[in-house]
Amino acid sequence: MTFAINHPLVVFVISFIAMWIAAHTGAWWTRRRPLAEAESRDMFNVVQGATLTLLGLIIGFSFSMAISRYDQRKNFEEAEANAIGTEYVRLDLIAPADASKLRPLLVAYLKHRITFYETTDRSQLPALAARKAQLQSQLWSAVVPSAEQRPSPITALVVAGMNDVLNSEGYTQAAWWNRIPIAAWLLMGVIALGCNVLVGVGTGRRLPEPFFLTVLPLVVAVSLMLIADIDSPRGGLIRVAPQNLQALMASLPSP
Repeated sequence: MTFAINHPLVVFVISFIAMWIAAHTGAWWTRRRPLAEAESRDMFNVVQGATLTLLGLIIGFSFSMAISRYDQRKNFEEAEANAIGTEYVRLDLIAPADASKLRPLLVAYLKHRITFYETTDRSQLPALAARKAQLQSQLWSAVVPSAEQRPSPITALVVAGMNDVLNSEGYTQAAWWNRIPIAAWLLMGVIALGCNVLVGVGTGRRLPEPFFLTVLPLVVAVSLMLIADIDSPRGGLIRVAPQNLQALMASLPSP
């Protein structure tokens, strides 16, 4: 399930095939056991309409959840760029020797953060995490001696800025982990299958046209694919571009 929601095209294929089969299963069932009585037909229409409405609401809520998480990832990318840029400027406040050690590390860390956003190969994530931990340790180890040797409000400001740089990465990582729960995906899938079965049952005894039983599976499958695309930080076409980090990199003086 986790693999599927990380690949929107897989979500589309699986959901479309499953719902298409469910719709045709409902049509096959109603040809064997048709709803003869008018009262049964009216009750069925009420249940079908309520179920389709519930499906629409759940898809809408899930889409809203995905959009909010996407916006959160964008905001934290901007916050990271602001924190790194501010700390780079604050290094002018400490001794030139200390600043000359910290600036290359900060630039290397900035390049690493850009790579983190642009990487789509999940197999590279462990190496990126190890490199991130190494750079963060080096940055903190480089700023601490300056604060210990020359404690002052100015050096405290530089240390606080470095703390903001490190914290902003943690907020970003938390936002990338904050996805639509698996339970919500399962709920949408079950309700979507049920709706397609009911649509198939509602066709009556006459053999329905193939196109009629394809519309709902196709529409719902496209909706689920779009939700998975927005919700997946790396697997979809809609991803957060590190435009603020790249702009910051372009604005820094060449070494």
